[in-house]
Amino acid sequence: METEKRIFQENWDSLCKWQVPTWFREAKFGIFIHWGLYSIPAHSNEWYPRNMYIKGREEWEWHRRTYGEQKDFGYKDFIPMFTAKNFRPEEWIQLFKEAGAKYIFPVSEHHDGFQMYRSELSKYNAWDMGPHRDILGELKEEAERQGLYFCTSNHRAEHWFFMGHGREFESDVKEPLKRGDFYWPAMPEPDAVELRSKPYPTEEFLNDWLLRNCEIIDRYQPSLLYFDWWVQHEAFRGVLRKLAAYYYNRGLEWGKEVGICYKYDAMAFGSGIVQVERGGIREAAPYPWQTDTAIAKNSWCYTDTLDYKTGRQIICSLVETVCRNGNMLLNVGPKGEGSIPEEDKRILKEIGAWLEKNGEAIYGTYVWRKSAEGVAKLPEGHFSDKDEIPYTGEDIRFTAKGRMVYAIVMRWPEEGTVIIRSMAKQREQTTTNFHGLIRDVRILGEEKEGLRWRQEEDGLYVECRLYREFPVVIGVEMI
Repeated sequence: METEKRIFQENWDSLCKWQVPTWFREAKFGIFIHWGLYSIPAHSNEWYPRNMYIKGREEWEWHRRTYGEQKDFGYKDFIPMFTAKNFRPEEWIQLFKEAGAKYIFPVSEHHDGFQMYRSELSKYNAWDMGPHRDILGELKEEAERQGLYFCTSNHRAEHWFFMGHGREFESDVKEPLKRGDFYWPAMPEPDAVELRSKPYPTEEFLNDWLLRNCEIIDRYQPSLLYFDWWVQHEAFRGVLRKLAAYYYNRGLEWGKEVGICYKYDAMAFGSGIVQVERGGIREAAPYPWQTDTAIAKNSWCYTDTLDYKTGRQIICSLVETVCRNGNMLLNVGPKGEGSIPEEDKRILKEIGAWLEKNGEAIYGTYVWRKSAEGVAKLPEGHFSDKDEIPYTGEDIRFTAKGRMVYAIVMRWPEEGTVIIRSMAKQREQTTTNFHGLIRDVRILGEEKEGLRWRQEEDGLYVECRLYREFPVVIGVEMI
């Protein structure tokens, strides 16, 4: 890159001049995809490659019963079985588009170290082995053809120790290991994998991480990158700044808005998009953020024991996220052979049907003066979205766009009357109360007949006899 074209420098002061992409603020809903070698055994979860090498773990015993001892059949032996015979990217993208997603986020490389793309840095990739296809490239091409933004995540950082337990006994991980090998470096796993845990990643490993991500940037030009857990480790600070500057400058060269999603304060606040795993925040944020969660409660990848969320729970989570200025990234785990499980399809179509009717209250909206009213409280933080929230007819969430304010009723009351307390008629002139002039009220996707509304001093009353399993959106048009 020519020096005069460099705008972002490798320091946080410079990187914090970055701006959140406009398209991301408007998109609100994307699809995460965990698919790889771990989808072949389809057992437990995507951490199977680590756990199958830990004595005493259920995965250790199951692997030996199913495939034999680890020295005879190790994790690398799943590669020839990963043929992706039923992988049809056009069908995947069409389904995600039908679900209402505006962007996709396939995992380019998980902790296991198998690259789902064409790479010059290691032969252990989907182009040179397994399916002999550029999975990432095919998804990018099809997503952009159908009008979705292409993004990707890289979970390589944890590979520093992910296969390390395989060196504690006689297994295939005990091969001589060098850079470019599948299991390399297979270091001992720290007792506490935190900010300064040891053994400290080496310069060789960090440079390899950097080069792999630069290869993805240059070849696939993603609109967003996401680095999962462990890049918050102190060792990654320098290469992460270097990578961010390189990527943001490449975005400028392409004339494209790009960004990096991160967790656990891995980056300086303002230099990327804050990400919350399987959870949210209680109050509306003054900054755009993203939650990544999954259709299943117990795994990111496909297994034969998935505990699915309901479509209603996911839609409610989407509403809770958007009304607080966030985006939802919903994970799907395809089967090892490349098809999307039927239950995933059913749930995605439920979400899509709801968004088809109510999407104007989601896409391109922004935070209203209040994000919520009612009695139900949203759990806060990572890993807090497992259980369904017991909503009542008093629980309402708000978004806004133009002259419209959208009141999203999380569970329509049986008696058919909703009272929106935040839109009560006010006589006192205060700065905190609602003083807007209402032109009209409607329920999205419903005929006007049968709807009555009036504004009283205790709230905006909306009356309509209907039953809906999913949240109901009241559109309030302002003068």
